[in-house]
Amino acid sequence: MQTGADFVTFSLEDSLYAVTVHRVQEILDMRAIARMPGTPPHLLGVIDLRGATVPVVDMRVLLGLPPRQDTPQTRILVVHLETDEATDAVIGLRTDRVIDVACLDEDSAQPLSEGQRRAWDAASIQAIGRRNGQVVGIIDLDGLFRDVPRSGLAVLPDAAA
Repeated sequence: MQTGADFVTFSLEDSLYAVTVHRVQEILDMRAIARMPGTPPHLLGVIDLRGATVPVVDMRVLLGLPPRQDTPQTRILVVHLETDEATDAVIGLRTDRVIDVACLDEDSAQPLSEGQRRAWDAASIQAIGRRNGQVVGIIDLDGLFRDVPRSGLAVLPDAAA
C-alpha cells in the first residue's frame, strides 16, 4: 500500500473511507439524478456529465448502511473502474461528505490481517490507514464492484463513457 499516495477521503455515517486520487475524475455537488425503473437498490439512477450518461451508486446502501436524505455536504465522486472490457467504466459514488485530498499518516496503511479478511468483506476494503489519527478504510473500487452485476451499473449503453 502506498502511504505517500494521495487519497480522496469521504465519510459515510461516522466512518471515514478513502480512494486513491488517480481513480477520481472529479467531485460534484449533488444534482438531480434520473431514476431508472427496475434497478437494484444501490443504483440511484444516472446523471448527465457533459454529454456522458454516468450511473450513480449510493455508497451507503452498497456498504449496508441505511439510506439518508441529501444534505448540503452530500457529494458525488466520479471514479474510474477497471473492467474486463476494453474501456474502463465511469461511475458516480454518492457520499455523505467529501473531506479532502490528502496523504495518510506516515506508515499507517496496512493490508487487512487474516482475521479482518474473514470478518469483513475483503473485496471492499483494500487496507486500513489513519488520517490525523482517525481510522480510514481504503476502498478497493474494483473489488467492491467486481460482484455487482453489470446491470447494476450500466443502465444505459453509453454508461461506460
